[in-house]
Amino acid sequence: MLEVLFQDQHLIAIHKPAGWLVHRSWLDRHETRFVMQTVRDQIGQYVFPVHRLDKPTSGVLLMALSSEVACLLAQQFEHHAVEKKYHAIVRGYINGAGIIDYPLKEEKDKIADKYASRIRQPQSCITHYLPLARVECPIEIGRYPTSRFSLLALKPKTGRKHQLRRHMAHIRHPIIGDTTHGDLRQNRGVAHHFATSRLMLHASYLSFKHPMTGDKLQLIAKWDDAWMHLLSQFGWLGIVPELESQHSSKV
Repeated sequence: MLEVLFQDQHLIAIHKPAGWLVHRSWLDRHETRFVMQTVRDQIGQYVFPVHRLDKPTSGVLLMALSSEVACLLAQQFEHHAVEKKYHAIVRGYINGAGIIDYPLKEEKDKIADKYASRIRQPQSCITHYLPLARVECPIEIGRYPTSRFSLLALKPKTGRKHQLRRHMAHIRHPIIGDTTHGDLRQNRGVAHHFATSRLMLHASYLSFKHPMTGDKLQLIAKWDDAWMHLLSQFGWLGIVPELESQHSSKV
């Protein structure tokens, strides 16, 4: 059973676990867990996706319960009327807030896009970031005798594929656990010393206007056990208390 964050007759939002695909894909033929099919079976009603989260990313995922509502919600995403806020743990120290304004080319899949045109102009891409905490651990990962990490709040103003992961890698602060754009040595070190191997990127907040009532909705997904486990080891509990899971079994 997936955790339902909000539900009415028009839409439903759930807490997507890390490692789950949003929908079936022939690129992941051996995967057996899909959010859309699980939610459909859970509520006994077909659901329509309006945005997506990468497989390793956890957090708020919104779906419509009709094609009409899906269209209205998709328009809000397209016009950047939806406010999204993520949290991430990255390599190194980030001392101040900033904006990453760095265009990205559309990523192509080697199999699905084999015959697609490779000539694409970079697309506008903007991410706001705010450091919330930092820590230096007496653990050698790579060439330095200690390891540094920062907790960030991230607000993407655009919605490109892997935007946050690519932007953080661009400024040399890759997200921990990112096997595509991150630091593989750092990932292995964190897995070995802190028993955490997942992507440390979480879709914490989603704010938008209800497409039928006009009410402003803010949906919140709390951190899961993996997040609470690493936050506890870094001494970061209490920094964002509204996101902390009270039932965590690993803290």
